[in-house]
Amino acid sequence: MVVRAGREFLAIPGPTTMPDEVLQAMHRPALDIYSDAMVRLTDGLLRDLGRLFATSGHTYIYIANGHGAWEATLSNTLSRGDKILVLESGRFAIGWGEAAAATGVEVEVLKGDLRRAVRPADVEARLRQDNNRDIKAILVVQVDTASGVTNDIAAIGRAIKAAGHDALFMVDTVASLGCMPFEMDAWGVDVAMSGSQKGLMTPPGLAFVAANDRARDIHNRAGLRTPYWDWTAREGLEHYRKYAGTAPVHLLFALRQALDMLFAEGLEAAFLRHRLLAQAVRSAVDTWSEGQVLDFNISNPGERSNTVTTVRMNNGYDPAALQDYCNAKCGVVLGTGIGDLSAKSFRIAHMGHINAPMVLGTLGVIEMALDALRIPHGAGGTQAAIKSLADNVSA
Repeated sequence: MVVRAGREFLAIPGPTTMPDEVLQAMHRPALDIYSDAMVRLTDGLLRDLGRLFATSGHTYIYIANGHGAWEATLSNTLSRGDKILVLESGRFAIGWGEAAAATGVEVEVLKGDLRRAVRPADVEARLRQDNNRDIKAILVVQVDTASGVTNDIAAIGRAIKAAGHDALFMVDTVASLGCMPFEMDAWGVDVAMSGSQKGLMTPPGLAFVAANDRARDIHNRAGLRTPYWDWTAREGLEHYRKYAGTAPVHLLFALRQALDMLFAEGLEAAFLRHRLLAQAVRSAVDTWSEGQVLDFNISNPGERSNTVTTVRMNNGYDPAALQDYCNAKCGVVLGTGIGDLSAKSFRIAHMGHINAPMVLGTLGVIEMALDALRIPHGAGGTQAAIKSLADNVSA
């Protein structure tokens, strides 16, 4: 017996649920890529991406996913043999570092912990030891969707400044842009990158990079530059150069609609919506954890992400059984554990096109699965989530 029908609920941290308006925006004839309308579309998107990144620097659009944006940041700023410092707090900064190593860059990992955020004091201490200024760039993610952590980018920026180090500060915002504050210029970030398929509610296939003047000056001496990723080539006068060829027209229409929706809501309102929905999820997990099986992966409540919650399953219980039940019986798709958390955790995404019914529905199905599978848990997790929202969403 199943109760699975209707629209499937995606509770995975990307690609996330797309609004109907975004899907409809793509349902149109192809645009003349040499037209003034195409130029206006591109110029508006580049300007609004700068608004999202909170930077006066240059922005770039790539036909790629986040891994492509990683390569764009690296190839435009580094040379073979350069050394970088990767700040560990989960799987994805490490993956960025692995991409750098494949290009011939020397990678040092500042050891972290899958259960906590990067410690800015550790960053400052390591940089103070770099007397020869061998480290050319520092890589970190704002939100790691494997561990569920949020790193304090502003504090890390202050630590770099306190150390008096001139390494480029580079930040992955794939799982945070449009969902929580990011202040590239104010926080001292030199290069930031993101993707379309999470908080920006657009199909996978677009990647974004923002670079300040300091990064673009270093770019002039970078030895890893290649034609497709190259910033200089994309700043050419001919419009097609902004895409290194044919523009991804229909993805751009989707992005335009998504950004219009986000700005119509208001960025501060969107950030608050994500925070309140995340608090509701955390209220549920906190209640369920009383059964001694489920627990937050991130130990410190202040370091838990507002876009994804990673939940550990202990005492021999298999998260795959819970995920299978939620999907097969109810049509709710949860995220799987990644890397060292594989087969030890599941993930609940709450980013992008998300609202209270979607979150409460997901939590209700998880609690239903916990009951049906006889997994020990504290009772009333979904009710705790409802109370969290009722207490914080005024009448």
